[in-house]
Amino acid sequence: MKKTPVDPGFFMLGKGRLKQGVYDGLQKSFNLCNFPQERLTSRRKIQPVFERPVYSNRSGTAVDSVFMRKNTSGPRFRALLEAANISTTGFAKFWGTEAQNVHNWYTRGVPAYRMEEVSRLLSVNSEWLKTGEGNKESPSLNAPASNGDTFDAHAIRGVYTIIDPNDINLLFFKETPLTDGSGKTHVIQDPDQSIRLLRNHLDQLEVRHTDAICAHMIGNSMAERIEDGSVVAIDRGLTQVVDGEIYAIEHDGMLRIKYLHRMPGNGLRLRSHNNAEYPDEVFRPAQIEEQRIHILGWVFWWSTAGKRRPVVPFL
Repeated sequence: MKKTPVDPGFFMLGKGRLKQGVYDGLQKSFNLCNFPQERLTSRRKIQPVFERPVYSNRSGTAVDSVFMRKNTSGPRFRALLEAANISTTGFAKFWGTEAQNVHNWYTRGVPAYRMEEVSRLLSVNSEWLKTGEGNKESPSLNAPASNGDTFDAHAIRGVYTIIDPNDINLLFFKETPLTDGSGKTHVIQDPDQSIRLLRNHLDQLEVRHTDAICAHMIGNSMAERIEDGSVVAIDRGLTQVVDGEIYAIEHDGMLRIKYLHRMPGNGLRLRSHNNAEYPDEVFRPAQIEEQRIHILGWVFWWSTAGKRRPVVPFL
């Protein structure tokens, strides 16, 4: 293509003005390029103010090269796959396409409509992959600094893991056997699990975000209120016993969820919702210390899933 100076008056030549829609589009494009407003409507021959060279296409229409940068992603795409030890066939299988299609990208470049997805998958900047310009590393997206949450910009196939600023991430705790072979258990954090709850819900209950943790309900002692396997949220900031409230306790290494009641002489009563199968347990202060009964916190939320799917009649 040959270089042609841009004269905005070029767009105003002829027997009539351009249609309003085309004119508005040109005006927007010139504004993006910091083109002075008065130059857009001028009929005078003027010098172009573009910083990049301007070309004319086959029809003679002037086009700014910033809008037609060539897709040269092929060699970079191939180098990224080789660096990650990913074969053409393996990538094609993952992508759900033929290996020949991926092989064509080595010479023709990654298709424009696939550029963002491929960039996210390979953790690179899509502009760098397309043109070789700019930073290679994918930009990190930070949520408002008020909460420090982040957005995962490397998810594949356009599916993002979004941490909503309105949510709070709760650490997960579990009961697990000790490694000394004693057969006893203890309660520790599970780094592979977490759950998110609405920030507003915690604020309404005056639960400090750093005090909130979660765990699984084990057993059916609290059925029908809290089912076996349900997730419970615990406020570690409230360990003082309020009669009749539900608490999580660690009892000699066991994680238990119970109603708690105070007893005379600093004793403690543990009550199950399913009291037909699990009678009350009463502990004197000496027993509480001896059996290492420790209140983890107040249970303020729990999830309970249905046990079975209803049967639709007449089917």
